[in-house]
Amino acid sequence: MSAEANLKAMDLILPDAVAPSATYVRYKKVGDLIFLSGQGPRRADGSMPEGIVGEDFTVEEAYGFARQTGLGLLAAMKDACGSLDKVEVIKVFGMVNAAPGFAHHPQVINGCSDLFVAVLGDNGRHARSAVGMGSLPGNMPIEIEAIVRQLP
Repeated sequence: MSAEANLKAMDLILPDAVAPSATYVRYKKVGDLIFLSGQGPRRADGSMPEGIVGEDFTVEEAYGFARQTGLGLLAAMKDACGSLDKVEVIKVFGMVNAAPGFAHHPQVINGCSDLFVAVLGDNGRHARSAVGMGSLPGNMPIEIEAIVRQLP
């Protein structure tokens, strides 16, 4: 099944691209590699949740934020490649705005990783880091960046 068909089967819609908030681009192509800038979760109205995972948000809520962020990254991939069927995810770097002592970073970032595999199949499997941060821009709960390869 195509990536678009997988999205439709899951009743998911890719969000509109959000313009960068500073002096950077949403993605940068280098040969067949595409480096996607970090993104955080966005609500339907464009606002971002604010807070610390392990204090303000549960692991389950943060998993949902990572999944939501994954949709934004998929939208950037589609913009960069023209089709999600031409994308292979190489590396994901997930950052969690974590409370001191929080130890469930991988379970949070699984929200994004699980989405990539559900939508892209084997092309969504990737290397990954999931780390805790003392803070993130705008006090967002998670931020995720990715490196993908454009397939011929």
